Amino acid sequence: MKRDDAIAEINGHCLLMRSRLLSRVLTAIYDEELRPFGIGSPQFALLVIIRTIEPATRAEIGRFHHQERSTLTRNLKVILAEGWAEEMQDAAAGRGRPLKLTKAGKDLLRKGKPAWQVAQERAKTLLGKDGTAAVMAIADRIMDPTSRT
Repeated sequence: MKRDDAIAEINGHCLLMRSRLLSRVLTAIYDEELRPFGIGSPQFALLVIIRTIEPATRAEIGRFHHQERSTLTRNLKVILAEGWAEEMQDAAAGRGRPLKLTKAGKDLLRKGKPAWQVAQERAKTLLGKDGTAAVMAIADRIMDPTSRT
């Protein structure tokens, strides 16, 4: 296979390139809708994750959402600085300092929900019914601890 043929094959069939494109476009939709609340989509999603599994250590959050440490740390820094989450100082020894949402973080999720709903509808329109179902099914399978090998 010639070099140009290899590049053409990668360009035309690469799941990585397609999934990263999809991620950037969807992120931009949610960022645009959440901007008036002073939060980006990665931080908003992280607030939802923390609320879902709280109290949770950084390691538990990272495992739950398949997020690497530096990205998680960068987003947690914003969330903690804004006062949307806090570390629990009285946590059991050896467990690290679990995080939980503050009242401000919970309020932000409630107030931001209508903007999230608008973004969700825009994303569903972009993906179409079958695309939406496929993305949800794939993500659900990845997050299901019983499906891990």
